[in-house]
Amino acid sequence: MTIADKPDRREAPLVLDTEPPRSLGFTDQAAFWLNLGVSLIGFSGAAVVLTPNGSHLPLTGALLATVVGTVIGAAMVAGPAAIGSRTGAPAMAVLRGLFGTRLSYVPTVANIVQCIGWGVYELTVITLGVSALTHDRVPHWIVIIGAGVLSTVMAIWPLSAVRALRKYVSVAVAIALIYFTIQLLRQPVPLPTDTSWSGFWPAVDSTLAVSISFVPLAADYTRHSRSARTAAGATVVGYSVAQVWCYLLGILAILQAGGNADHIFDTFLGVTAGWLFFAVLVLRESDQSFANIYSTAMSIQNLLPRVDRRLLASLVGLVVTLLALPVRDFSNYANFLVLIGSVFVPLCAVLVVDYFFGRGRTGWDLTESAPTRPLMLLPWAIGFVTYQLFNPGYISWWSEFWIKAQDRLGIHPGWWSSASLYSFLAAAAVTAILVRFRRG
Repeated sequence: MTIADKPDRREAPLVLDTEPPRSLGFTDQAAFWLNLGVSLIGFSGAAVVLTPNGSHLPLTGALLATVVGTVIGAAMVAGPAAIGSRTGAPAMAVLRGLFGTRLSYVPTVANIVQCIGWGVYELTVITLGVSALTHDRVPHWIVIIGAGVLSTVMAIWPLSAVRALRKYVSVAVAIALIYFTIQLLRQPVPLPTDTSWSGFWPAVDSTLAVSISFVPLAADYTRHSRSARTAAGATVVGYSVAQVWCYLLGILAILQAGGNADHIFDTFLGVTAGWLFFAVLVLRESDQSFANIYSTAMSIQNLLPRVDRRLLASLVGLVVTLLALPVRDFSNYANFLVLIGSVFVPLCAVLVVDYFFGRGRTGWDLTESAPTRPLMLLPWAIGFVTYQLFNPGYISWWSEFWIKAQDRLGIHPGWWSSASLYSFLAAAAVTAILVRFRRG
């Protein structure tokens, strides 16, 4: 083997303006997205798909909503993933080209908040998984600190973590999923009663929101891809297969638990040798918290480009761990998903349209002096408002405001209404008009 043929084992750059190594191939990235698509939160999140608006979806409707939302969401993520590979810039630095450096701080702060929130959720679900495995014999705080330390270490050496996931973890996860699929399908599946398709599109939106939450993270990893096509393809294939599979198992487990998502882990542990395969899934949950800690550090680096990312990752890991210590449940999970979708679905549309059809075709300015483009906030804001008008969420004071706006505007969403799709199309259309106007 010549020196040129040796694999590139360099780690991610320490500061923002360093050219990243292009060392991740299709297998590395597909395995990474496969692991991100499988989540203990996804198992519990299947409850939102089964009962999206208080009424039960039929089983076929829940499965279809999962497939539709996941595939559309993964396709949306593939756009920013390809952009990250083309530019070599992390996700929030890419937005310098879209909004200008100063205005890119707006979505950067939003992403920091969502990544920290996801990180806390992930550490919490790890403790719930360990609690189910050990029957509450291991103190909550020990699990939180242990998982936080592991996730932080992975975030300090992210490319080594991605390669380790591909080499060691992905196979074990696939075996665990296959085993649980066989075991759950061997048992009778009690079908939900009093079902209605009225919640189909809200169910799609909730599934899509989980996928779309990776839009402001994707480029942090695909910037190390060898090609844009590889980055996009690995994202769609790896993530779609994993999340659909994960939600399928979650739906089956919830139904076999009598529709009670609080006992979903008991269903997995109730099958023969279930504890062993469930332990694999609990252990690999750390890749979710790792991704959120690392991407939070990369987002902060857009604000502080010359600060060592290892220091940032260490501090973020400490903050996420401390915030997770008092958390015990997921009572606000559905609200969190709606908020994420309303912010990042239209942002994805603006980003993709302007990059592939607007200024991005000739090269965005991604430097610290990138000029401000305030007009690009308009389609993002329109997409956000569109989302809220069709799905204002469940926080009372917030949803009441948008319900009143619905009445004034004569907008009454039906079962066919998808906040995510309408929001994406509205933002994309306005961006396309602005692109056409600027070119004219």
